[in-house]
Amino acid sequence: MPTGKNLPEKSTLHPRNKNRGKYDLHALTNSIPELKSHIISNKYGKKSIDFSNPIAVKTLNRALLIHHYGIKTWMFPNENLCPPIPGRADYIHHMADLLSENNFGKIPIGEAITCLDIGLGASCIYPILGVTEYNWKFIGSDIDPKSIASAKNIINENPMLKYKIECRLQKDSNAIFQGILEKEDLIDLVICNPPFHASIEDAQKGSRRKIKNLSGERMKIPKLNFSGIRNELICKGGEQQFIQNMINESEIFSKRCFWFSTLVSKQSNLKGIYKSLENRNIKQLKTIRMGTAHKSIRIVAWTFLSSDEQKEWRETKWKN
Repeated sequence: MPTGKNLPEKSTLHPRNKNRGKYDLHALTNSIPELKSHIISNKYGKKSIDFSNPIAVKTLNRALLIHHYGIKTWMFPNENLCPPIPGRADYIHHMADLLSENNFGKIPIGEAITCLDIGLGASCIYPILGVTEYNWKFIGSDIDPKSIASAKNIINENPMLKYKIECRLQKDSNAIFQGILEKEDLIDLVICNPPFHASIEDAQKGSRRKIKNLSGERMKIPKLNFSGIRNELICKGGEQQFIQNMINESEIFSKRCFWFSTLVSKQSNLKGIYKSLENRNIKQLKTIRMGTAHKSIRIVAWTFLSSDEQKEWRETKWKN
């Protein structure tokens, strides 16, 4: 089986990412005037956003969606995870590149492409970015009915998203694909941002470290600066076990999905992921490093389709 383990030395935002470079605070505050109240001077004396404040972070990301992507309404409960738009956009762009490798260097766009977002979340962010950037269709799954309801509200409030995103409730918290994929579903891309932590203590430890780096403050019980309810951040066994479960189930749906992929936050988890994939009938394995100056993260992607099966899939499903 191909290893795909070599990672590039440097990690920066994708060339097509609209969030490269410094934030244009003037333009962003024109999009959302209330963002002005969250602008501070950082330790270098430069204007910046108070990234230790969850409301400031959410307001910034709302402004980015308005300014760059034309999303006018993006409202969800403050306790839910607020995704940082630049990193989420990078995942989408790298997956588009992955599809282009199977399509003679041309990114397949439009409704012929169907993506499955495992863990849709209340913010509906990956489908939003996939629709606005590439006009793909999405199925979004989540175990939380409130998150499903929130995502549906966002879709209904933004006409460009209507009829492009289908939300499905996962009733079995131990399942990934089973109970979500239906007989007629053919999925071109599976994307997943798994819960990072195995316990609330792990989550708080990570948040304490992040807040100290951002503001220099030490807090015993920190407020998560990107927010997040329990099931968005924590699962039994943490990220490693979630991805292991995903790999196990991917075999069952091996011929109904072209590319399976997941984010891997912890580099120490890669070894176990590769080992788990070694004994499967994987035809291709890719590891892609992405991130910003503050954080590096990896995408691991795999497919069970042979070259002939990939060719047939492309010729019958991708029209452009």
